[in-house]
Amino acid sequence: MSYILTTLDNLIHQTAFFNLTIGNYVMILVACFFLYLAIRHGYEPLLLVPIAFGMLLVNIYPDIILAYEESPNGQGGLLYYFYKLDELAILPSLIFMGVGAQTDFGPLIANPKSFLLGAAAQFGIFVAYFGAILMGFNDKAAAAISIIGGADGPTSIFLAGKLGQTGLLGPIAVAAYSYMSLVPIIQPPFMKLFTTRKERAIKMGQLRPVSKLEKILFPIIITIVVCLVLPTTAPLVGMLMLGNLFKESGVVRQLTETASNAMMYIVVIFLGTSVGATTSAEAFLNWDTIKIVILGLVAFSFGTIAGVLFGKIMCVATHGKVNPLIGSAGVSAVPMAARVSQKVGAEEDPTNFLLMHAMGPNVAGVIGTAVAAGTFMAMFGVF
Repeated sequence: MSYILTTLDNLIHQTAFFNLTIGNYVMILVACFFLYLAIRHGYEPLLLVPIAFGMLLVNIYPDIILAYEESPNGQGGLLYYFYKLDELAILPSLIFMGVGAQTDFGPLIANPKSFLLGAAAQFGIFVAYFGAILMGFNDKAAAAISIIGGADGPTSIFLAGKLGQTGLLGPIAVAAYSYMSLVPIIQPPFMKLFTTRKERAIKMGQLRPVSKLEKILFPIIITIVVCLVLPTTAPLVGMLMLGNLFKESGVVRQLTETASNAMMYIVVIFLGTSVGATTSAEAFLNWDTIKIVILGLVAFSFGTIAGVLFGKIMCVATHGKVNPLIGSAGVSAVPMAARVSQKVGAEEDPTNFLLMHAMGPNVAGVIGTAVAAGTFMAMFGVF
């Protein structure tokens, strides 16, 4: 009888109920809320579902991300090994390859002025950088946090790892991916506030056709130019352009399909669950996390506003040929930000089609955010 009671007692005390804190329960509720947003409302479900589930797992069973050095049996938790791929910048770089293989750079090639809109939208990054320093973060932490303003999760993870800010990687990545998911909610109020109804209704002329040769040369030239100026961007810009070259060359169909589908989704699973697993209650529920969330929102908001305002300048300079709404697509959330530009424009005039015009700044924003990350790495002498 005593054996049975002892066994039952051991089994009961092995359950998570005896080890969870109030903070763990709070994070479990946050994970469920993220799952609700992803499943019920469709906010970037490919990202939020694995992130939220990783968050759920680590707050029920913290050892799932336990480092092998800290394990009594010398074996790390499953998600620890996924996380090391984040820390070593492997998964973010592979994500960029997949994005490149899925993306048509034609609108950017057809309208190179879109580069200016993509650059303008990076203004929020530098606003957040100085804001983070004022809030008490050191310069490297401030740089890692500020990249959230580009609404680019992989670049945020990449830079946090390169700058040695792995302690902040979880909050930074979750904030970046959350704002990527909430682009349709956050951007429209700023877009409408800083434009008039007349400006939002502007119809842009059809983009010129882009030749196959231009599409093949573009990733090669961008890689050479950007990586010569900022070699530290090679892992991101290089993989982005390699994926696009797969797509545009037309001679490696199998590689294109693998990079844009099977590999991309496998990497998203690894990256999402491991990022979610960094959000244990102990690591996430603190003032630094709150500051990061606020700074990320400020950065993203200023990036959107800067893109729209520069779009207004281009509108005036071209005598009304540029719809300022496409400037908001200069953040890196591809293609969500471009779709939001289309949606807000269509609300004023259902016959207005801005999607392809907005894709130019949107793709430029991806490159711009990678360049901003490379600039910070160069500033701190990190390679």
